[in-house]
Amino acid sequence: MVLVAPEIHWNTGNIGRTCLGTGSTLHLIEPLGFSLDEKQVKRAGLDYWQHVDLHIWPDFDGFMDALTPVPQEICLFTKKGPRLFWDLPPLDRLFLVFGAETKGLPPTILNRFHGAHFSIPMTGPIRSLNLSTAVGIALYESLRNR
Repeated sequence: MVLVAPEIHWNTGNIGRTCLGTGSTLHLIEPLGFSLDEKQVKRAGLDYWQHVDLHIWPDFDGFMDALTPVPQEICLFTKKGPRLFWDLPPLDRLFLVFGAETKGLPPTILNRFHGAHFSIPMTGPIRSLNLSTAVGIALYESLRNR
């Protein structure tokens, strides 16, 4: 799971807890909109936060250089992604990439992976799902696909 510039500590704590529950790694791409020392992050992750497989990267390029994913391992989640989340590739190593709660993913990342844009369908008057909810949906679907 990859969060690019997450802004809300509660979401990141909840996502860390979900990653721990699924045996997934959480990658945080700076800048973060909060301190990881904040008690709210730890509270949202409950007493499990210290067990989360957490990696913090100064930027997206550093993450890419270190882990060298092939293009089909990258899945970007955007509100208007043309591919639906249940069409995630059934790979053992997959990087689900989500952007900041208020801004989404930056154009530099979106433009880099044209065929890797996914979305979660929504109906009604809402603009978006909560980030931790969207991550949970995508993460469990990716595990089901393996």
